Amino acid sequence: MMSRRLRLAMTVLTILVLASAGFATEQSDDGVEDLRRRALKGEAEAQFLLGAMYASAQGVKQDFAKAVRLLRLAADQGHADAQASLGWMYAQGLGLTRDNAEAVKWYRAAADQGHADARFKLGTAYSRGRGVQRDLTKAIELYRTAANQGHAGAQYLLGIIYTNARGVPRDYAEAFKWFRRAVDQGFVRARSQLGMMYAMGLGVERDDIKAYAHCSLAAAAGDSLGSVVRDNLENSMTPVQIAEARRLAKEWSGKSEIGSGKTAK
Repeated sequence: MMSRRLRLAMTVLTILVLASAGFATEQSDDGVEDLRRRALKGEAEAQFLLGAMYASAQGVKQDFAKAVRLLRLAADQGHADAQASLGWMYAQGLGLTRDNAEAVKWYRAAADQGHADARFKLGTAYSRGRGVQRDLTKAIELYRTAANQGHAGAQYLLGIIYTNARGVPRDYAEAFKWFRRAVDQGFVRARSQLGMMYAMGLGVERDDIKAYAHCSLAAAAGDSLGSVVRDNLENSMTPVQIAEARRLAKEWSGKSEIGSGKTAK
């Protein structure tokens, strides 16, 4: 049984993929049939899109086995998105037997083509030793490459790595830099971490007002860490400081655009 979290992740992935390809997330019957015709003709992009739709029940009934067959057809033609997605299916055991080594194979194929998310997932495989010998140095290298391509999850993990000195010397300023980049792309948990760093003066000058503002926005987005840090800060702040922090949070919220660089200060 697929967990709610995994189902949501697959749905979000497909929405992003279809939107970037110019497709509505809810295809008409004619639209689905057009994809099927193109997929049968061997068009890799159509095979990938239709496979992604079957994986997340977007416009068709969910069918992981069909999704895998279509993604494999596209992946075998060198379609990087399909390769990364097929790797994910192997890693999760969706529509086939879970096989971490096979997942790594497909992640690597996509990563070799410059696919940022595949590099991120391959880095995670190296970090955890799943399907490949554990190698934290290699994992960090892959995270850094993906992060420099704008992958928010990789940016966030680099922040965690530098904060906790996992495979690198502890460097709060470097951690702050990566958390800030992730925040600029709307990565909520990174905003909580940024708030904590302001609250503790790690990698940046201590600023309770900015800490509160960041954590308030994270809490509003449903992040529990943001709620905890914000509530703890409130106990030691004056009403004037709290009012200023709330004003700042409202200002940032109004300017928030993914990738705009306007949300993190």
